[in-house]
Amino acid sequence: MATRLVDVGSGIRLFVQDLGAGPVVVLVGGFGMCHRLWDRQVRVLADAGYRVLCVDQRGHGSSDKPLRGYGIDDLGRDLERVLEVMEIREATVVGHSFGGQVAFWLCARSSRVSRLVLVGSNGVRASRSEHFPFGVAPDEMLPALVEAEKGDRLTSRRASIVGSFARRPDDLTVEWLMGASLEMPSWTALACYETMLRCDLLGDLEAITVPVLQVIGGRDPVHSARGARWLTERLADASLVRLEDCGHFPMLEAPDAFDEALVGFLASSR
Repeated sequence: MATRLVDVGSGIRLFVQDLGAGPVVVLVGGFGMCHRLWDRQVRVLADAGYRVLCVDQRGHGSSDKPLRGYGIDDLGRDLERVLEVMEIREATVVGHSFGGQVAFWLCARSSRVSRLVLVGSNGVRASRSEHFPFGVAPDEMLPALVEAEKGDRLTSRRASIVGSFARRPDDLTVEWLMGASLEMPSWTALACYETMLRCDLLGDLEAITVPVLQVIGGRDPVHSARGARWLTERLADASLVRLEDCGHFPMLEAPDAFDEALVGFLASSR
């Protein structure tokens, strides 16, 4: 396994896991998640003939964790810089949850993104607004999330993980995801909550012209399946795979169906 730390500027380094050979697929985890989330998909994609890069966002996993710099522009430019430094001219970018928002930002601005996959993500927003009628308004969510993170980080993170599944996950899965989540310090979590819930990328809709696949759980309590349909209808070239009886982690809750959808999408334009 090849791993490296990529300097994205201002002395900040992102951890990148690089495996396989062939067309490039970049995997980006969501809030609190890192390269370990994609263990199965790395194996499946590498075996199918792809080069797979897992990028830990700043503040996550094995990447650096500065006190500041967690706006959507900062995170998007980080990912763009990784592609530049590693001389990746063309890649399919797969973003889960909050990572999907970052991937959407990048896709609207970089010619290096040839295809986009949103997993458990509505891409343009993670909260309700006047023009995006799904989810809960940020002012209704942020205070409770901030208070919980500051008051009892462990209980808050665990509740968030457990509540993201359609069915209660087993204890081993919860502990595994908690291990990843707790690598994200409280200052990163607080800043990313703000970015995740207030970020609005509706203005980027027309800039997304590459093929897009959305994979959403029919019982996802974090990002709306109806919101995913809404987005599909407004993108130039998009398809939607809805996995019934699945929550926010389709790579764990419905791995066979998820892998089939992802590999099928990649193969369709290879």
